[in-house]
Amino acid sequence: MSTRQPEGRYASFEAFYPYYIHEHSNRTCRRIHVVGTGLVIAAFLAFCVTRNPWWLLAMPIVGYGFAWVGHFFFEKNRPATFKYPLWSLMGDFRLFFETVTGRRKF
Repeated sequence: MSTRQPEGRYASFEAFYPYYIHEHSNRTCRRIHVVGTGLVIAAFLAFCVTRNPWWLLAMPIVGYGFAWVGHFFFEKNRPATFKYPLWSLMGDFRLFFETVTGRRKF
């Protein structure tokens, strides 16, 4: 049974994640993603502490900024965010937590 729907889209996040990992095969790109996601988490925590809404604005800027630098300059591919925005975000966080827990090589 295929994991893709007829129009070529993935049927589930579990089916999408191997594609996500393949699109992050460059080590520098993965590292930049992990740093960017860590900064997103830090910005969210800063917002929770200060209640300053500028931290919310910083979240997508640092997250996408780091990720897109990784893709355009190191991976040399188009970020999956453009076609799979939610699953790409979920993939960023899964990659981050797999990396910081040692389940995925940094």
